[in-house]
Amino acid sequence: MDFSLTEPERDLVGLCREFAQQEIAPRAPLAWEEGRCPTDLLREMGALGLLGVLVPDAWGGIGMTTVGFVAAMEEIGQADQSVAAAWQAHVTIGSLPLYLFGTDAQRERWLRPLAEGRVLGAFGLTEPDAGSDARGIRTQAVRGDGGWLINGRKTFISNAGTDMSFGVTLLARTDEHYGTFVVEKGAPGFTMGPKMRGIGWRGLDTRELYFDDVWVPDGHLVGDPAMGLGQFLRTLEVGRIAIAALSLSLTRAVLEMATGYATQRVQFGQPISKFQAVQFKLADIATELEAARWLTYRAAYLRDTGQPFVKEAAMAKLKASRLAVWAASEAVQVHGGIGYMLDSPVARFYCDAKVLEIGEGTNEIQHLVIARALGC
Repeated sequence: MDFSLTEPERDLVGLCREFAQQEIAPRAPLAWEEGRCPTDLLREMGALGLLGVLVPDAWGGIGMTTVGFVAAMEEIGQADQSVAAAWQAHVTIGSLPLYLFGTDAQRERWLRPLAEGRVLGAFGLTEPDAGSDARGIRTQAVRGDGGWLINGRKTFISNAGTDMSFGVTLLARTDEHYGTFVVEKGAPGFTMGPKMRGIGWRGLDTRELYFDDVWVPDGHLVGDPAMGLGQFLRTLEVGRIAIAALSLSLTRAVLEMATGYATQRVQFGQPISKFQAVQFKLADIATELEAARWLTYRAAYLRDTGQPFVKEAAMAKLKASRLAVWAASEAVQVHGGIGYMLDSPVARFYCDAKVLEIGEGTNEIQHLVIARALGC
């Protein structure tokens, strides 16, 4: 199959490569070290049209293909994983529920500012007792006169607590069903905890969110009040492609770092790249990267052409995220002691890698999705 990029896709990749190299790479590592979300970079990406990459121009986006988004992610994520993670969360689960299931009024009110890069989007699913078991959420929306009263708690929610955030789109129980609701920042009863500290993705703003008698009008209900879970799962399928692409970008980054270091580091009178043990590590990473890339681009192609892609997205996410974790570990090994030090760029990417096996559905869930598609 031919996955050659179209001219608009190549233009997007070129734009992202230039921005990543000139703006993200020099500035994001400090934000990672300080544990803050670099919204200045995200605003600049918004000004370039990148925050509306999957939204049609009718609603303020640029209407790029999924394949183009994947290719662009390889460039952004190679510079910094935290910025890329915030970007993909905004572009997929933060924006697509409104585009796919919202009314025109909702798209005009919330999607357009998201797509134009004026605000940052977030989606609230995970709770202290519900993550992989999405049906186990306890946050509840009770129907009232002209609106809904929301009570509950969400955790590990990214992009909701920055100075650029608009609020959160969340999933809540509605009696025996599930609904999707928009809660704007500053709504009475909507509060959040401090920024959470993870092993990696330190530049990504992730928090707990609390909803205590938060009242939202009927116009804040997105889509069918009985189909919120299905709507979210449909959006999550795109998110899995995005995480696979993010994994590709990390693998590309650590492969480049390891190769560069191996050609410069001298031991026993020659560069360590001359030793077969190191050569084989690099060759294996490069080979697995190509395999994961084809899986990811094919899943993106299937979505773009209107074909089923649930199984393929799960396969791509499973393969690419496992590869990223292994490749980062091997790259640290090639670097030796310097790779273990947090001052080393490869160590930062090593810390960032693990969450790729967890976010947008754990790899155990990907196994289940694939197995069900096989008829198990």
